[in-house]
Amino acid sequence: MTASTAGRAGLTALPARLLHPDPMVRRLTLITFVNTLGNGLSMTLGVLWFTRMLGFGAAQVGLGLTAAGLCGVLAGVPAGRAADRWGAKRVLVALVTVEAVGTAGYTLVDSYAVFVPLACLVAAADRGSAAVRNALYAEVLPPDGRVAGRAYLRSVTNIGIALGACLAAIALQVDTRGAYLAALLTDAGSFVVVAVLFAVLVPDTARSAGAADAARSGPNPALRNLPFLAVTALNGVLTLQFAMLEVGVPLWIVRETEAPRAMVAGSMLVNTVLVIALQVRATRGIERPAAAARAFRHGGLLVAGSCAVLALAHGVPAVVAALLVVAGVGLQALGEVLGQAGTWSLSYDLAGEGAHGAYQGVFNTGQSAALMLGPALVTWLVIGQGLLGWAVLAALFAAGGLAMGPTVRWAEGLSRGRTEPVPAL
Repeated sequence: MTASTAGRAGLTALPARLLHPDPMVRRLTLITFVNTLGNGLSMTLGVLWFTRMLGFGAAQVGLGLTAAGLCGVLAGVPAGRAADRWGAKRVLVALVTVEAVGTAGYTLVDSYAVFVPLACLVAAADRGSAAVRNALYAEVLPPDGRVAGRAYLRSVTNIGIALGACLAAIALQVDTRGAYLAALLTDAGSFVVVAVLFAVLVPDTARSAGAADAARSGPNPALRNLPFLAVTALNGVLTLQFAMLEVGVPLWIVRETEAPRAMVAGSMLVNTVLVIALQVRATRGIERPAAAARAFRHGGLLVAGSCAVLALAHGVPAVVAALLVVAGVGLQALGEVLGQAGTWSLSYDLAGEGAHGAYQGVFNTGQSAALMLGPALVTWLVIGQGLLGWAVLAALFAAGGLAMGPTVRWAEGLSRGRTEPVPAL
């Protein structure tokens, strides 16, 4: 083989090595990329459309989005239950279609009275589809490949959102009504494509008549599983890190440190790159609940450490502050990938087979609640309380991480129906 031939072969092999070996994950990768590319557009432009183009006040939009967030929290449990009753694929296609219609509807909004219920509808479909999507992964991926598959898809998610945000930057630069309309309609179109891809590329999974009947008539098993509810609550605590990264860190950089304002974008870039690079690797060796609990514990402690490092950026020269911000966000990203890997594993391992919709619905409701409450809580702590607020956040993350081990031992003990102690984590 000549040097040039070897070089071409190496370039051809590189994309192949980046592709997931599981054909189903590759199909889900395409769906995820299309979905998150559109999400990156709307996440960047949505608020500006409502304020700049529709003329709503910032307080009005904030109140409307808070109401929408509450609807999103309430949607997770019934959406997951519906997935168990009628199949995750069927419910997911319906919810994504609702998202397409709702997002397109934003372009027709002409009053605040229309905006609020429409935002609530879109948020409910979005959070409901998140729960159902995770249940779908449990149905179409093998048990030993679910967590690694989700990690791969999360890396794709970060890439898609980043590229969508780059496209949104073009609309922001043009800053015309037509540019915003085009971006919103592109996002709506992406939901249509996603619904079609789910219908075409993802197979229907067989469900026993007994499981379907139990899902229709029996009580929600996840709401009666106290250890699982405790795991959900602890995951909610660690989920506050996303509000810390997206709200607390930018406000802290701009208002309380001498670091250049460009570090706001730099911090998000550091997080995105590290998550893309490390998320799949972080899932290795956590196939069992004890190992997943350890990963979660390490994640919580790393995020707690990031709070301490970020707090140190106050009152120091600009260069030092910038370096501390990078270090703090780097620690947060490491904690994020470990914590996410741990909770994905636990959300599947501690759930009853045949009821993944119910369990993922409850689990995602805990996440949605943290995402809704997080911005206000983090802002009050970081900006209102300063260094003390960072200390409180660090204590919350550390406590949540340390509590996961005993909680998982409790869950395993009950599920095995035995009284002897489960080995220490």
